[in-house]
Amino acid sequence: MTVSTLEYSSKAPEPVSPYPRLSAYHLLPSKTPDYLRLILTSKVYEIVKETPLVYCPNLSARLGNQVWLKREDLQEVFSFKIRGAYNFMASLNEDERWKGVVTCSAGNHAQGVALSGSKLGIPCTIVMPRGTPSIKVRNVSRLGAKVVLYGQDFDEAKAECARLAAAHGLIFVPPYDDPLVVAGQGTIGMEILKQIPDPETLDGVFAAVGGGGLVAGICEYVKRIGAPTTKVIGAETVDGDAMARSLEKGQRVTLDEVGPFSDGTAVKIVGAEPFRICQGLLDDIVKVDNDELCAAIKDIFEETRSITEPAGSLALAGLKRYIVENNLVGAQRRFVAVVSGANMNFDRLRFVAERAELGEGREALLSVEIPETPGAFILLHNIIHPRATTEFIYRYSNPERAQIFLSFRIETKSRTKEVADVLAELERQNMHGFDISDDEMAKTHARYMIGGCQNVPNERLFRFEFPERPGALRKFLLGLHSGWNISLFHYRNHGADLGKVLAGIQVPPDEADAFSAFLSKLKYPYVEETDNEVYKRYLRC
Repeated sequence: MTVSTLEYSSKAPEPVSPYPRLSAYHLLPSKTPDYLRLILTSKVYEIVKETPLVYCPNLSARLGNQVWLKREDLQEVFSFKIRGAYNFMASLNEDERWKGVVTCSAGNHAQGVALSGSKLGIPCTIVMPRGTPSIKVRNVSRLGAKVVLYGQDFDEAKAECARLAAAHGLIFVPPYDDPLVVAGQGTIGMEILKQIPDPETLDGVFAAVGGGGLVAGICEYVKRIGAPTTKVIGAETVDGDAMARSLEKGQRVTLDEVGPFSDGTAVKIVGAEPFRICQGLLDDIVKVDNDELCAAIKDIFEETRSITEPAGSLALAGLKRYIVENNLVGAQRRFVAVVSGANMNFDRLRFVAERAELGEGREALLSVEIPETPGAFILLHNIIHPRATTEFIYRYSNPERAQIFLSFRIETKSRTKEVADVLAELERQNMHGFDISDDEMAKTHARYMIGGCQNVPNERLFRFEFPERPGALRKFLLGLHSGWNISLFHYRNHGADLGKVLAGIQVPPDEADAFSAFLSKLKYPYVEETDNEVYKRYLRC
């Protein structure tokens, strides 16, 4: 054996590339994907259209900044997800196409895969949990995909998806964690810089963050081609902030629970590749709550007469939050928000309409105590007037003091000062009020239950949440059934994927430890509201 043969045989095997679907010329010298090349050579335009970039005169005037919306809700499947799905599936070879693809999704990714399969002639299997709304099942079936309903939740559905892929040799289509998917989404950034007037003066692009594929793709193009001063900023919900926590910790973090209202971004852990990209390129992340999402949905409707899903409005909600947090109102900066989707569940519109004004800061919700005397009502009204009263709830319960639950529309630019002025005037008139606009129990439950308080012995109050699917309320009630008496109960379907219940339960002090153990076994998220001021004033004497 020669020396050269000995040297060759002792070499370690070549490391397996983390990007097996990419050719060598698609990689940079650092062995990471060349996203500029991947975006410029993307195959998305075989199926997608270049969506318009729309200037928003009303929002721009109100915020004192120039605001544009990138209308990805106008894609054929009403979402940007078609870009990444098609770009990935169009890269499959003939053998892979013949075998078919599989994915697990009940949302926009499922429709993107189904439409891509229809256009490319690739058989598609979409796995969804059994409780998936029928409209989502029909939409995917209509596009030619085979729908498999399996499991009670996404974890069980994902396990079945993996089993099907292994058993039948199907190719899994990732929703965000793949360079070809990221590059497909990155074409949005390319279009923005081509469409925006004077791109070198663009100050920021805002994009929703779930698994991270969209914002990562935009980062790769805008930070490479755009002006050095152009920022890319992600937007997350306060109860779905996996990317923000991961960037803060320096590694991917898995959330225990994710809020379901923005279901298009409800991801417990971000993708490995999007996280790597965002670590190096993402400028900032802002977080918003559900009320701000509702306000942004209304803003988009007023500008375009289109209704987006909650995740579709997330970028705009983040843009507005960023302007306020950085004192940029009136700064005349130039921003773009990506409207990422419009697959809205119709049942949610009631909730959106109710919460939009609060989220915009254009409505205040107050609890007010007034004397139980003739003329007190009109005096209270005169304090609020000429502002529009949007809600006024009262029922007699005490001969001396009356508890009023009311809301009114904010008329000035300074919500904080206006509410403070109203509360101060109430005090001068021997009336006592406090702002409950941020009290979730009040907004979700108490406002629908005003009707006389009760002094129930040993009553404790809890807010529970449970997955909203057929039979879920019955299952929750069966789980709650115990030796303790239920003294109050309020459930209201908001059209979301999470059911919310307010329950009063009589728990004698000597049974407190046993009850705590019971709550732990119940395995439903809960918040105790026994000390909540709204509960004390309106529901408990």
